[in-house]
Amino acid sequence: MKKKERHQLLRKLVQQDVIRKQEDFVDKLHERGIEVTQATISRDIKELQLVKVPAQDGGYRYNLPPEMNYDISKKLSRLMRDAFVSIDTQREFVLIRTLPGNAFALGSLIETAKYSEMFGCVSGDDTVLVICRDEESAERFQRRIISFI
Repeated sequence: MKKKERHQLLRKLVQQDVIRKQEDFVDKLHERGIEVTQATISRDIKELQLVKVPAQDGGYRYNLPPEMNYDISKKLSRLMRDAFVSIDTQREFVLIRTLPGNAFALGSLIETAKYSEMFGCVSGDDTVLVICRDEESAERFQRRIISFI
């Protein structure tokens, strides 16, 4: 797994799960079949500037730095204006093409936004495939994404 992909996954993990120790990251990645060492995670934490914040149930957990708890709509809008190439819908699938190297970031933002129309999302280098709940949801999602351009 490339560093950029791993960083994206680590950001997602701290938003979805309570990660208290570096070993928790290692365990979560191993569960996904990704071999990584604690030393690598330590470097990633520094590069991502993750911080420890009080957890609701006591103790501390990793979290994104305050400046990374961004307004998703603003980020989506900027990324769509800068990197959008095309969008197409077929049944419950929405395919978004971006300039090379931008689809991972776009997919991550879309997943973070947790739109109700969306069932799942898969990102490549220049393509994001969004699986919606049904055809009507796909059409709504397409209109929503186009509104960011």
